[in-house]
Amino acid sequence: MGTPSIVIIYADDLGYGDVGCFGSIDVRTPHLDRLAARGIRFTDWYSNSPVCSPSRAALLTGRHPVHAGVQEILGGGRGASGLPPQPTLASRLAEAGYATGIFGKWHLGAGEGYRPLDRGFARHYGFLAGCVDYYSHIFYWGRGNPLHDLWDDEREVWHNGRYLTEVIAEKAVAFIDAHAEEPFFCFVPFNAPHYPMHAPAAYVDRFPDLAPDRRIMAAMISAMDDGIGRILDALEDHGLADDTLVFFSSDNGPSTESRNWLNGEEVSYQGGSTGGLRGHKGSLFEGGIRVPTIVSWPAQLPQGAVDHAPAQMMDLVPTVLDAFALDGADDADGASRIHRWRRAGEASAQQPETADAAEQSTLFWEYGPQLAARRGRWKLTVSPREHLGGPYALGSIHLADLETDPGEQHDSSAAQPEIAAELYDAVQAWADETGWNAADWS
Repeated sequence: MGTPSIVIIYADDLGYGDVGCFGSIDVRTPHLDRLAARGIRFTDWYSNSPVCSPSRAALLTGRHPVHAGVQEILGGGRGASGLPPQPTLASRLAEAGYATGIFGKWHLGAGEGYRPLDRGFARHYGFLAGCVDYYSHIFYWGRGNPLHDLWDDEREVWHNGRYLTEVIAEKAVAFIDAHAEEPFFCFVPFNAPHYPMHAPAAYVDRFPDLAPDRRIMAAMISAMDDGIGRILDALEDHGLADDTLVFFSSDNGPSTESRNWLNGEEVSYQGGSTGGLRGHKGSLFEGGIRVPTIVSWPAQLPQGAVDHAPAQMMDLVPTVLDAFALDGADDADGASRIHRWRRAGEASAQQPETADAAEQSTLFWEYGPQLAARRGRWKLTVSPREHLGGPYALGSIHLADLETDPGEQHDSSAAQPEIAAELYDAVQAWADETGWNAADWS
């Protein structure tokens, strides 16, 4: 067995209820289901933020967004700054001799000095902003004129008319083909199913009985799932499937908005599914941050297992470095999960409250005026809102027992005042340590 490789596949605005092995009955994802059958499915895995850029910063650095220096959605203009200079998973693996490539959405800085090749990737194909038209590859959200945004390394390229989800998968497969004889890190951040809601007719036709919004969402996810299937097939063709760590997740929960037109008009959209969780993208309720997550590494990890322990995206960097026996995670906020992953089969039946003491640590989030903390079965959300662009309930708190109320429909703070007070004090202390300031949002 040689040096293992790693593939990270990141969906964009994919809901917890939009994957077959996570309970979807109308959106079919046979390739993601196949990945879960050969690995571990995580029921309580979280993004570090309910929006794109901060969650990607945490994924690549192993740090809370506030420590990584990206707390908000970043701009997409060609002079836009982004992720400050710091080690990333790509740079650390490059130093260890890995070929590194990214194919898809970056959204961590479009200006010079902030692009993928500046943060450890030797190969880049994709776009730099937060969203583009799937066929013209034009970035149109925000002020200013529409801007073409498709790059091959540092060279702007045009593939007008090509459906971007298919192109991303094609480029990722080509990278795997080119580097099959050496260890590699292939990062595939699809932009699906982020708006604009575009899909080829062949995929739309797979779901003739769904309502219009749901039908296009299903088509976009199905196209992404087929692309994931091509990536998994490439690993199998090269004999790499068993000793490649494949990690799949989403940057945040589903969006309730859609901008399908070049004028940037925002339209209410209900095509994504949170699987019954409360809240959407932009919310620190579960629907905004709990994301469908799978890892597969058959040579090292159990197959067909389920892990219920709460974890966050920032745990991935220290886990990978630990698993690959590499140094460099000392500055990470996340914790290595590799030892738990390796015994996930025996831990499948464990609920969060019976997990190891080390895994009972409190998880924290901040986004805008919202704060949240989870410890075991209890989750406290402060100044919550339901979705991006929605109003905040400033100053209010909501305590949920996620074991009995995963949809966070009932506020248990009055019934459990001690738990509410403990979590409130803990999240306020954490926020103070990070420099978060309530006055900025009052």
